[in-house]
Amino acid sequence: MKTKKLILCALFAALTAVCSMISIPLPFTPVPINLATLSVFLAGGLLGSTGGAVSQLVYVILGAIGLPVFHSFTGGLGILTGPTGGYIIGYVAAAWLTGFVIEKLGQGFYKNIAGMAAGLFACYILGTLWFMHVTSSGLTAALMLCVVPFLLGDAIKIFVGALIVKRLHKFI
Repeated sequence: MKTKKLILCALFAALTAVCSMISIPLPFTPVPINLATLSVFLAGGLLGSTGGAVSQLVYVILGAIGLPVFHSFTGGLGILTGPTGGYIIGYVAAAWLTGFVIEKLGQGFYKNIAGMAAGLFACYILGTLWFMHVTSSGLTAALMLCVVPFLLGDAIKIFVGALIVKRLHKFI
């Protein structure tokens, strides 16, 4: 990777950390509301599949070694092995898939939406499967706790992310 791309990867890892730290806990689920997925979509959309995935991998590694970059200023392997860990790991897959789809389809508002929706789907799959494993929940319960309450907010993040990527792509 070139120096500029490495710097952008580091910046998007930092942006994801900032967007994760400010979170709103919900009383009925361990998954908080935050803006991390918006940063993941931007990373994939602006840095491409490889750069987006690298940026999120850096974020995950920083949190895994104990830096407080996860939701509510938490960090450590305990978070990654806990009920929300699959969603955090899913950021890597989501950034990669977002970038991959946009690379294949080309730039454009609706193409960005398609890429980000695919990335979100990957994150939901990994996160929900991990949540089910850790909590011994069934699929319906996991979806009702960890996916359904976030669909509207994630749709808004995809819409905003698609707009931002469309505007900023020419500069990056």
